[in-house]
This record gives sequence, C-alpha cells and structure tokens, in this order.
Amino acid sequence: MSGLRSNWLFPVLALIVLLTGVAWMAGAFKQKISPGLDAQRDEQGQDYVLAEQREVQILEAVPGTLAAKQATLVSSRVMARITKITVRAGDSVSTGDVIIMLEQDDAKARLAQAQGQVDSVQARATEAVLALDRALMLHKKSLIAIADVDKARANKDSTGAELIAAKQQVAESMAALQFTEIRSPIDGTVVDRFAEPGDTATPGTQLLSLYNPLTLRVEAAVREQLAVELVIGQVLNVSIPSLGKNLPGRIDELVPAADPGSRSFLIKAGLNFDEQLRPGMYAEIEVPGAQAEEILVPISSVVSVGQLNVIWVKQDGEFIRRFVKVGSQTSDGKLEILGGLSAGEQVLIVPPVVN
Repeated sequence: MSGLRSNWLFPVLALIVLLTGVAWMAGAFKQKISPGLDAQRDEQGQDYVLAEQREVQILEAVPGTLAAKQATLVSSRVMARITKITVRAGDSVSTGDVIIMLEQDDAKARLAQAQGQVDSVQARATEAVLALDRALMLHKKSLIAIADVDKARANKDSTGAELIAAKQQVAESMAALQFTEIRSPIDGTVVDRFAEPGDTATPGTQLLSLYNPLTLRVEAAVREQLAVELVIGQVLNVSIPSLGKNLPGRIDELVPAADPGSRSFLIKAGLNFDEQLRPGMYAEIEVPGAQAEEILVPISSVVSVGQLNVIWVKQDGEFIRRFVKVGSQTSDGKLEILGGLSAGEQVLIVPPVVN
C-alpha cells in the first residue's frame, strides 16, 4: 500500500511545483502595477518606468481683441433738434425700435405745404383736361383753329408734369418726417450715446453706437510663419484672462494681405455667445507652432519637498534622489519634466517616503 501511495504522490507534488513556478513567472505573487505605465521591476524588486519622450506641438499665445462683427454707428439724416433719446449705454434694442426722436414741427409744415401744392396742381390739371376736351369738340365743328387745340394739349401736359413733381415733393416731405424717428438698424446692445435731448443733430454726426453681442469674435495679428498654416473653419482655443475662461474660436475670416510693418496677418475667429464678453476685451488665441520634445513620467513618481520636486532615478545600480523642474499634467495622467531628467532613464513609480 505504501508503495502505491508513493507512486502517485511524487507526480502530484511535481505538478504542484510546476504550477507554482508558472504562476510566479506570470507575476501572480508580485505587486500589481496600474495599467498603461509600462512598468518594469529590477533585481531588487523595485518597480520603475523609463522616462518617456514624446513629440508635441507648441501652442503660441497670440494677443487679440474682442470685436463685434455686426456693429453700427447711428446718426441722423436730417438737421433737427433732438427731443428724446429712449436708450442708454447697456440697453438692449430690437430692429425697428425708435431710439431717438427729433423735432417734427418743420417736417410736418413742409409736408402740409407739399400736400397743398398737390391739391392746387391737381385742380389745374383737371381744368386742363376739360379745356382740351372742349377744344377738340370745337375744332371738330370748325369753330377754333388747330393751334388752339395744340395750346390746350400743351397746357394739359404741363399741369400733368407739375402734378407728378408735386407728388414727389410730398413723398420727400413724408420721408423727412419719418427721418425724425430714428430706429435701431439691428438687434443688439447700446455701447454709448454721444448726444442728449436739446442737442442739434446734423447729418453724419454720431448719436449712438450699437453692437450685436451674438456676433462677437476675436481679432488678432498672427505672424506670417504661423498664419500661413491656418485655414477657414479651423477651431482654436481662445482664452479671456480677465474672466478666466477658455472658449473655442472658429476662424471665419483670414485677411489675405500681410501688414508690411509687422509681417503679420489679421485673423478673425467667431465665438459662441457669452453674456460676460464685451467688445474691446483682451483675449489670447492659441495658434499651433513648431514641434518640440517633452519628457514624461507618472505623476506618482514626483514628490514635492517644500517648493522643490524630487524623483528617484537609477544611477550606478541604485535609485538616488534627483531634483527636477516639472511642467503641466497631460490628459493621460502623466507629468511633464522640464529639466533634470533625460529620456530613457529609469524612474521609480512609487518613491520612498521623504521625511
């Protein structure tokens, strides 16, 4: 019986040892490392990664200014005294809203005079038509000469022309009366008013300035080395430092001529509506620039000691402490090293506790 037991016990023990060895080689008894770090383990059992070198594109911040694509200056088309201004800076207006009222007495008097002229000419035109009809009838009876008929016809045509001119004068007077009510040409916001009731408005003089907040965009002069790579429709990041905001800006206009003084091209990128944005605010556009190399390590590899940053790098067979200059964190959970580390060096994933 003991011989039989020894016959099957040895193969079982051998199988157990074999399976244990395979499990150990597969890392079943090792500390688990987070995926994506490409971790390795040295002969002392310390987990490390190789400092990664990655090629990135540098974004150059170009200063710009917010401006409205749809903006206008309101002025009068006639000379008249301002009687009322219905809006102030910051007020919202809609297309067609009356925003300035001018004195209407003179315009109404001219319209009444023009209308009276039409009535007078209309009466004479009617009389001229009747006179021509009588002249034609008398000429058929040989009671008057043909010259009298021609004279009557000329009088009719003349009064007809006068009537047309008088009606045109009425139309002009009505237009002048309408011009005394200045209406908003766009939907937008009042930026500033340059006149007050009692002032005299003259043609071409600025009275109000308006802009449409839905058409705000950033305008920036981009140096030609960067501008030549930009295209219409390209989306760039736009930052507003005073508001601490980052917004997407889509290029909707590229001025095709460079400024010979600065060797730069003017680009205009539209922005989505934001009630905090105002024309004239400072903005920065991040424009893609040259390619650069960056060194990356896991965030867990860097330890802060006061205002210093420390990592453990393998040197002469052992991991030693080294001070480094760190940059920004990447979207995949790594940290950029700006100085103190070279690509390919071995870095501890979890450094020892620093006292």
